[in-house]
Amino acid sequence: MTCTQTTAIAQYIAQAADLPLPDDVVEKTRLHLLDTLAAVISGAHLPGGLAGTRMAHRLGGPSDALAIGAGRLVAAPHAALANAMAAHADETDDSHVGGRFHPGCAIVPAALAMAETAGLGGTAVLRAVALGYDVGARAVMALGVRGADTARFSTHTIGGNFGATAAAAALAGIDTRGAMHALSYAVQQTSGVPYWRRDSDHIEKAFDFGGAGARNGVMAALMVQEGWTAVEGVLTGSPSYLSAFAEEPRPEALSDGLGSRFEIMGAAIKKWCVGSPIQAALDSLMALIETHGIRPDDVARLTAIMPDDRLHIVDDRDMPDVCLQHLLAIGLIDRGVGFSAAHDVARMMDPAVLDLRKRIFASLSRDLTEARPPRQAIVEIETTDGRSLRHHTRAVLGTPDNPMSREDVAAKARDLMDPILGSDRSAQLVETVLDIDRLDDVRGLRPLLTPA
Repeated sequence: MTCTQTTAIAQYIAQAADLPLPDDVVEKTRLHLLDTLAAVISGAHLPGGLAGTRMAHRLGGPSDALAIGAGRLVAAPHAALANAMAAHADETDDSHVGGRFHPGCAIVPAALAMAETAGLGGTAVLRAVALGYDVGARAVMALGVRGADTARFSTHTIGGNFGATAAAAALAGIDTRGAMHALSYAVQQTSGVPYWRRDSDHIEKAFDFGGAGARNGVMAALMVQEGWTAVEGVLTGSPSYLSAFAEEPRPEALSDGLGSRFEIMGAAIKKWCVGSPIQAALDSLMALIETHGIRPDDVARLTAIMPDDRLHIVDDRDMPDVCLQHLLAIGLIDRGVGFSAAHDVARMMDPAVLDLRKRIFASLSRDLTEARPPRQAIVEIETTDGRSLRHHTRAVLGTPDNPMSREDVAAKARDLMDPILGSDRSAQLVETVLDIDRLDDVRGLRPLLTPA
């Protein structure tokens, strides 16, 4: 059995707190931190977030870290669980196409819980979060999963589990051997079956994508801190992580580019707080509205051409924020899709929306599935006055090929947080997070994370 890959990753984890990041990586990490915190604050009031809050209340424990929705200090694993459940309580948080997971919802809550417990500053958090994206994405890439429907295990749970473990272990200050032990506990806590698409309440999905990984990662770091030992060299060989979970094992991917290729640069922040496959379709629709002034009465027929491996996730769903046809209708009527509109269940029965949906259709495309960058979409509109309009979104706004600006991310965060925190506190939180490097102790964020 070789320990080479495990040792390389463990060494990187142990050194991460002392390794400065490139300026562009620091800035991207700030944006993902802000985006995830906004998702937590907004999602804490949705079913998944409320479920995490109730559990944090029930479990309590020492006053390590803030469970944001609960507004109280609890044990670090419980805070990580509650905040991660809130972060993925809907479709607001970030994603990583190459890693096939939503990194921020697991990694950021784990990093914050450990940093609060230790009284660490903003720079340490940024380095740990970037590390989490690096390790979580690579842990999935090494599995060699061929497609979204071929995976035997949920890559979303696995990526979050390893990313959160790496971030928490770095902030726990453990050495290379301890990091290997933490990785072993990450392997033992690896789980998740991809039937989460059937969860209409978005509670188990919030646990799968965020809560499980955040809790597991903090637990792994704390166990090692408490002197627990574990098996070393557990990522490759037989039996190992890869022998148990990989489809087409790629052990080299576990450590390839560590320290030079930062996976947070490949992560995407959503412009629209809706299911990921809908992002490109909304981008295309907004481009047609802006260019041609299209209104609902102008539409004789609208066709959204979608990747054939993604459409089933969002096709005629019963939840507003993951229903392609509903959101395109809302976008036409409102000339945009804000958070509130995307989550307004009552509008799914609005006669104006239902009438428009009769003219909205979806079509499958194998070419779009194979196109790069991924998750492209085309919207075609036949107008009532005989025009044929078409827009093809190749690079979704918020992806690495078409990134959102600092101002874009701040505006999205304000849209999510203002109704909860109030505009003044929300603005102050945005300013503080975007300058978090200057914060000597992240516990200074606590007063800004809950309503006055």
